[in-house]
Amino acid sequence: MYMDYTYLIYVMPAILLSMIAQAMVKSRFASYNRVLSKKSITGAQAAALLLRANNIMDVKIAHISGSLTDNYNPGTKVLNLSDSTYSSTSIAAIGVAAHETGHAIQHKVGYGPLVLRSMLVPVANIGSRFGPMLAILGIIFASVAQAESFIPICQLITDIGLLMFGGSVLFYLVTLPVEFNASRRAMKILKDTGTLDSSELNGVKKVLWAAAMTYVASALTAIGSLMRLLVITGRKNNRR
Repeated sequence: MYMDYTYLIYVMPAILLSMIAQAMVKSRFASYNRVLSKKSITGAQAAALLLRANNIMDVKIAHISGSLTDNYNPGTKVLNLSDSTYSSTSIAAIGVAAHETGHAIQHKVGYGPLVLRSMLVPVANIGSRFGPMLAILGIIFASVAQAESFIPICQLITDIGLLMFGGSVLFYLVTLPVEFNASRRAMKILKDTGTLDSSELNGVKKVLWAAAMTYVASALTAIGSLMRLLVITGRKNNRR
């Protein structure tokens, strides 16, 4: 029975790291979600306060369902806060709301990596879905091709697939500075506005750091998957 060890070598470690990071986020959030802010403000109120402090008046704060599904949509200028954040007065909720506010600030000042990530969204969506499929199909077609003249076409299909998937990997890489910068902005504005004190900020830092590790794990998974495809396609080419 044949086993492809490239998956175990290049992809599995990143997937395990991702699982650990996800568990850490849930654990940290649950822990600091029990610590109520001394000023008893909700996540939505904190977001509104921080937006005003940064002279951002055209961003709407909306309530969405779910837990930790918070996000900022630069296209519609809507800061979406989940059930676990919107009405909660915990320092974890305020930290998450501040992080999303950090994205709104990035949008206002035209933060380069955020602009680039927005441009890469369609590339990432198409590349992650169809890139690996095309790369593998190119290999399969080449292995069953009867005419030698068909081989370059198969190689082109594989190369296009790799290039498309490479675009999605770039999206994950660009996401890292966007998320880390949003967390740094969150910590700064929470401190500058006096929304949280130093002890509360320490808890927020732990929650945001754990969340950042999930993005690191996602990037590593994407990189590992691309490296695996490159190894597989290179190995198949050498066998022809």
